[in-house]
Amino acid sequence: MMVRVPALDLTALDPEQAAAVRAPRGPVCVLAGAGTGKTRTITHRIAHLIAGGHVKADQVLAVTFTARAAGEMRNRLRTMGLGGDAGQVQARTFHAAALRQLRYFWPQVVGDVPWRLIDSKFPIVSQAAQRAGLRASTELVRDLLSEIEWAKASLIAPEDYPAAAARHHRDAPVDVAKVAEVYQGYESAKASADGLLLDFDDLLLHTAAALEDYPAVADEFRGRYRSFVVDEYQDVTPLQQRVLDAWLGERDDLTVVGDANQTIYSFTGATPSYLLDFSRRFPDATVVRLERDYRSTPQVVSLANQVIGAARGRIAGTRLALIGQRPEGPEPEFAEYADAHAEAVAVADRIQKLIAAGTPASEIAVLYRTNALSEPFEQVLGERAIPFQVRGGEGFFQRQEVRQAVSALRQVDTRDDLPDEARSGASLITLVRAALAPVGLTAEEPAGAQAKERWSSLLALVQLTEELVSHDDDMDLTALLRELATRAEAKHPPTVDGVTLASLHAAKGLEWDAVFLAGLTDGTLPIFHVLGRKNAPVDEAGLEEERRLLYVGVTRAREHLSLSWTQRRLQAGGDYRPVTRSRFLNGLIPDSSSASRIAGEVPVEADTPRPLCRVCLKPLIGTYATMLGRCRRCPGEVDPQLLEALKEWRAEKAEALQRRDFVVFTDTTLTAIAEQLPADDAALAAIAGIGAKKIEQYGADVLAIVASRLRATAQNPR
Repeated sequence: MMVRVPALDLTALDPEQAAAVRAPRGPVCVLAGAGTGKTRTITHRIAHLIAGGHVKADQVLAVTFTARAAGEMRNRLRTMGLGGDAGQVQARTFHAAALRQLRYFWPQVVGDVPWRLIDSKFPIVSQAAQRAGLRASTELVRDLLSEIEWAKASLIAPEDYPAAAARHHRDAPVDVAKVAEVYQGYESAKASADGLLLDFDDLLLHTAAALEDYPAVADEFRGRYRSFVVDEYQDVTPLQQRVLDAWLGERDDLTVVGDANQTIYSFTGATPSYLLDFSRRFPDATVVRLERDYRSTPQVVSLANQVIGAARGRIAGTRLALIGQRPEGPEPEFAEYADAHAEAVAVADRIQKLIAAGTPASEIAVLYRTNALSEPFEQVLGERAIPFQVRGGEGFFQRQEVRQAVSALRQVDTRDDLPDEARSGASLITLVRAALAPVGLTAEEPAGAQAKERWSSLLALVQLTEELVSHDDDMDLTALLRELATRAEAKHPPTVDGVTLASLHAAKGLEWDAVFLAGLTDGTLPIFHVLGRKNAPVDEAGLEEERRLLYVGVTRAREHLSLSWTQRRLQAGGDYRPVTRSRFLNGLIPDSSSASRIAGEVPVEADTPRPLCRVCLKPLIGTYATMLGRCRRCPGEVDPQLLEALKEWRAEKAEALQRRDFVVFTDTTLTAIAEQLPADDAALAAIAGIGAKKIEQYGADVLAIVASRLRATAQNPR
């Protein structure tokens, strides 16, 4: 099928973008800074190559790292008459492209041996851990799974893991020999199942092997695809590069786009070395630098340049000096707070003002280094009824209603009485709505916080289906389920209307009108383990990656940007320890800012009433005392058995919800409950840290546990 490309109008491109588009066929490296229009440049280059007769549309394969990015690229190509299905440019993730190829070549390579893609690796790794004699807690299994994924992405076999872990300074959750044993057990369990079970890394391994070991397969594939485009090339792993090399063979028609100074995924095996060494591998490559930033205001761009300007090392040598192209905006704000709760309250205040001034909640994000920092923001936003979604936290696809919805869709997919036209295109949206109705998707938003949260999750699945159908007219139910599985594996949830709470890693590739970077203290950003342990030296490479993480966070903001930190942090035992603002902020805070110096204790305004200690009736000082309702030195009559029962309930609840324990209730809150023995919702609400949302979620359980303990005590007094 011959695709006609309309005449290209390059007048909308800046000179550097146009140079990348017009570069001759062959190796091209585009160093693209944040917000510099790389997708526009990529798609125009593809169109230019096709229009010039260098390649046919269906001979181009463009790969990126997320389904969202692939969808955006397909949408751009479609508007140019190039995106879609047969006869047109293919834009896919590495894994989606490998899956498509493996399904086609499997009979030639393996024969009749059946295989299927694993929905979840967790239970298999859990069983392997138990066989290795480990107590397979949720957190340990997740850590083991991360190590296995890193090893496979880095082309490291189970027997080579111990040496590789030492060489790469991996923070293994257990002895490295045990990790290797679990890794080997995981691989064996997949191979000994009924047929073969493949995970997403296996898709890449088998695809590369098919092209490397079977000349007929390689010839057929390379006759099909002649030109390749790779987005976010700084995030390529050794395994992905192996697949790319197998795709290319001896050819060099390759365009890569990336920014080494946005490399933040080395812990997964990603390495910028392939981007940095591109000109060495291809000495005749064309290299173009895109530095005009169309996303952020000059004020945000200036701060971003300051952050990355302090970087050191080989990667820093490729840094781009961004040039803001948008109109002037507000200066970034810096603020210091006494503790995490005070920080969350202040951020929520600012969010409410932004929303009142017309900024949509969905255009606001609170970003932090670790998911553990989300709890105070969830609490305060929930208490104020400000809608929010957590990306990369508990996991959208782990929510009960989402699992039920996916199960319902799978049941529909097994029906043989549905014609193909009812399974694809616009009819797919109707089909999904009907399938989710029994799960709780109603025409109108229901009342009640929990019901609304459930309804919003189901609606988000429908909206995701609409988005996918808009990008691909041939999207059917089977492809939708495959896409959902891919997103679940990559922790890539759909967008829910509300403020986004996300880790800095989860925010990569996204942008918002207003961004709050919170918890910027040494030990958090940069993370503690790169600062050196005991007598160990500072991990300089790790420190620079942490700096790049801050740079990525800053460049997520279009207009409003706030950076904040706390003076102290609550520890597990209930005591505070002092912390200092991130070393990366040194030299960034204007002298005119009230946060330019490291302040002492944040004073409490004279007219602000303080809660009183229920023992001595003196004003309470500090969050810990406020949450307990008594001074730190005043005696507390905690019921140890009740506290233990509450902790056991919390562990079970957190496990069921796939959440961390503290997200349900912190240790301090449970201690306050065990001391104050609340008898009703009002008494629960009087305990600091327990708002209306948590009462609705957990109040009945907690009150029942307290009442049961009181009855037991009354029946068996000491």
